[in-house]
Amino acid sequence: MNQTIKKYPAMTGFGHARPARSVSNDELSRFMETSDEWIRSRTGIERRNISETEDTEKLAEQAARAAIEDAGIDIQKIGLIVCATITSANRSPSTACLVQKALGLNDNQTFAFDISAACSGFLFGLRTADAMMQSGDIEAALVIGAENLSKFIDWSDRSTAVIFADGAGAAVLTKSGSRPLVHFSRTAGDDEGTIRIKARGPQPFGPGPVTDPAGFIEMNGGDTFKFAVSAMEESVRQVLDTAGCTVGDIDWIVPHQANSRIIGAVTRRMRLPKDRVYINIDRWGNTSAASIPIALSEMRESGKLADGDRIILTGFGAGFSWGAALAEIGTRASASETAGARVSESDGPEAAGPEGSDTIHD
Repeated sequence: MNQTIKKYPAMTGFGHARPARSVSNDELSRFMETSDEWIRSRTGIERRNISETEDTEKLAEQAARAAIEDAGIDIQKIGLIVCATITSANRSPSTACLVQKALGLNDNQTFAFDISAACSGFLFGLRTADAMMQSGDIEAALVIGAENLSKFIDWSDRSTAVIFADGAGAAVLTKSGSRPLVHFSRTAGDDEGTIRIKARGPQPFGPGPVTDPAGFIEMNGGDTFKFAVSAMEESVRQVLDTAGCTVGDIDWIVPHQANSRIIGAVTRRMRLPKDRVYINIDRWGNTSAASIPIALSEMRESGKLADGDRIILTGFGAGFSWGAALAEIGTRASASETAGARVSESDGPEAAGPEGSDTIHD
C-alpha cells in the first residue's frame, strides 16, 4: 500500500534588492558629529544603501522576482503575497497589492496584503503564510520584507541616522519541507516610545496648515538593547524547546540585523557557535523587516544555504514585538520544472528594475 508523504510549507527561493546609492560612514561624518570609528564600534555598520529614486514597492518587486527565479517555480503558482513593511509609499493600496499587479497576477486567484510589525515583520509574515498554506489550497506564497526607512530619518540625530537603511528581501514558500515550521511570536504594547515613528495626529476641521506632521524614527538605545537581547534569547530557546532540538542540530542562526553588539550579546549569553551566526549588518545597516530575508538571499548566493538545512530566524522590533522560527530549507523545483519558470519582463512592467539598481548581487 502506497503511503503519501506529507510535505510542509518551506522556504525554497530567496531574493533581495538594494537602492543604487551607497553611503559610507565617512560620508555621514561630513555633516554629522560622528566618525567611522564611532559608528563601527557601536553598531558594526560600515556602509548602508539609501533610496533616492526607488520606492518601497519597486524594491519589493525586484526582491520578489529574484526569489521566484531562485525557487524555480512558475510565477502563476503564487497564490499569496504577504509584505512586511512600515514604510509603504501609500497608506492605501498596500505594497503587496502593487507587487501583485507588477508581477502580472491580478487575473489570478492570488490575494495580497501588508502587515505592520516593524523589525519582526518578516517573522510574523512567515508565520501567517505558513498557517494559510496549511489551511487552504495555496500552492506557493511570497513573503517580503521591504523598507524605505530613510524617509523617516532625522539626519541630525546620530543615534538613529547612522543605523537605519533601505532595502528589500523576499522568500518563496512551497510545500516541499519534510518538517513543519516551528514558530514563536510575542508582542507587548509599548506606549512610552522606546522605538517608534509617530504618525500625523488629529487635525482641526477645515483648511489650514498641518499642525501635527508625521515624525521621524525615535529610539531609546539603552532600553532597546536590554529588550532586544532578552527577547531574542527567549525566542531562540522557545523554538528549540518546541522542536525538541539543541543548537547542535541547527545549521545556521540568522538574527535580525539591528546592531552587532546586540547580536554579540545574544551569541555570548547562549554560547552560540559564532561561525553559524550570520551577520551582514556591516554592509547593509538595519533594514528592519527586510534584514532577515536579505540575509537569507545573500546566504543562498554564496552557497551557505543547502536544501534540507535547518535554520533559526529570530528578531525583535517596535511594538514591542519579537519572535523566532525554526525552518527547514525546502527543495527547489527540478530542472524540468525550472525550464519555463524564469521571470521575464512579459510578466509585468519594468521587470528588470531601474538601470543601476542591484536586484540580486552586491
